[in-house]
Amino acid sequence: MFESAALSHDLSKKDFDKIEPRLREDLLDAQFELVEARKKSVLILINGSDGAGKGELLDRLYEWLDPHYLDTLSYASPTQDERQRPPYWRFWRDMPGHGRIGVVLGSWYHPALDGRARGLLNETEFTQALVDINEFETMLAAEGVMLLKLWLFLPDKEAQRRLKKVLRADGSRKRPVVIEWNHIDTKKERKRLNAAGLEMADITSTGQAPWHVVAGDNDRYRDVAAGTLLLDLLRKVVAETDKAAKAKPAKPKAAPKGRIPLKTPTVISALDLTKSLDPDAYREELRHYQHALTRITTSKSFRERGLVIAMEGNDAAGKGGAILRIREALDPRAFRVHGVSAPTDEERAHPYLWRFWRRIPMRGQSAIFDRTWYGRVLVERVEGFCSEADWLRAYDEIKDFERHLARADYTVVKFWLAISKDEQLARFKAREDTPVKRYKITPDDWRNREKWDAYEQAVNDMVNLTSTTRAPWTLVEANDKYYSRVKVLRTIVEALES
Repeated sequence: MFESAALSHDLSKKDFDKIEPRLREDLLDAQFELVEARKKSVLILINGSDGAGKGELLDRLYEWLDPHYLDTLSYASPTQDERQRPPYWRFWRDMPGHGRIGVVLGSWYHPALDGRARGLLNETEFTQALVDINEFETMLAAEGVMLLKLWLFLPDKEAQRRLKKVLRADGSRKRPVVIEWNHIDTKKERKRLNAAGLEMADITSTGQAPWHVVAGDNDRYRDVAAGTLLLDLLRKVVAETDKAAKAKPAKPKAAPKGRIPLKTPTVISALDLTKSLDPDAYREELRHYQHALTRITTSKSFRERGLVIAMEGNDAAGKGGAILRIREALDPRAFRVHGVSAPTDEERAHPYLWRFWRRIPMRGQSAIFDRTWYGRVLVERVEGFCSEADWLRAYDEIKDFERHLARADYTVVKFWLAISKDEQLARFKAREDTPVKRYKITPDDWRNREKWDAYEQAVNDMVNLTSTTRAPWTLVEANDKYYSRVKVLRTIVEALES
């Protein structure tokens, strides 16, 4: 349930003047340690009653902290662009990197509370929204984003009295004030909002991200209480970072060289890689499914949907050729192909899924990912680029990510293009011997062949653990490029039609 700061609500100016200098100094010291470590980031969620001083607290934080490493993330009603994307997209887009502090007004809690207060969400839908928030916040914590969730509380009558003093008859304001709930104007809606707030606290106040209620009737108390809670969190983050730095780093466990006996037959080993199409049938079916894809993605009904295509597969399995045939069927103004490689320094300073979330297209458009978010459970797992704990929890995080896309009316189509080891060797040699294809073969490709069985086991686990009704995996027999290209196009068309 809610937690509150252990300070007297009636903080005199004299006491404030004694407390404030030391608190401010300690906050700056802790902030600088956070900046220097660059291992974690902090989000401060300022929520609560209108009139309780949300804007004033934000100003105080900018006064006390170094603003160079502080971001204000303020959200009102979604813009037209934001409404054309998944609900969490705008929060992912603005996520601060490690070493920074973000102050959030109008957080991901606001749509759920607003919808429940106005009767737009029933009890089941509201509860599901809170469960989704818990999953989101659990993932953030695991990725080094720490949350301070504040609820500034005022009794309803006092809040209304304060707002009347601020608002003029023409609707203008005598001073800046953050007003988020002015449209909740009936007694019934306010009652539902209060009940929703209690349920929110019950479900989403967790050990890693508890809610803290701060009385808003005394601005000095409010600011010192919030500052003290922030200082406690920063010190905790710094202490955990120091402890991790002093601990002897575990040596990443890369897959052993040579062949690894597979524990069980895999889904890949069951594929019939001899499937093929003759050139005439290929040209006919290619034209048919390309026309169908063009028709669907330019139709009026597609304007309210989005398409996300995930392309994975063995090296040299023909992903580029398949993507080219998809491109030919799409309006070039309404799709993007994202070639995914090793993360940049900026991307490593954010949660793992950040670089994918921010590339989700608007509804009415399509995105093709050449290599995807599954790199964590494939190359990062096999090569030891992340810990076992990281890639194990990634299965559920990825399913949550794709579930959010599906709920937002995105069709998610995922492909694994599979070829035999002998076919891969033949294609590698052909690439080396063809001047215009030499760029497609790298030393990494040859090294990956040495870990063929380890990758096959990782693919088997990936398919078994992340193939869902809303986002199933399609395994493509790709020894014959004609067959694989047609199967890819046919699968996309059938997914959109269904």
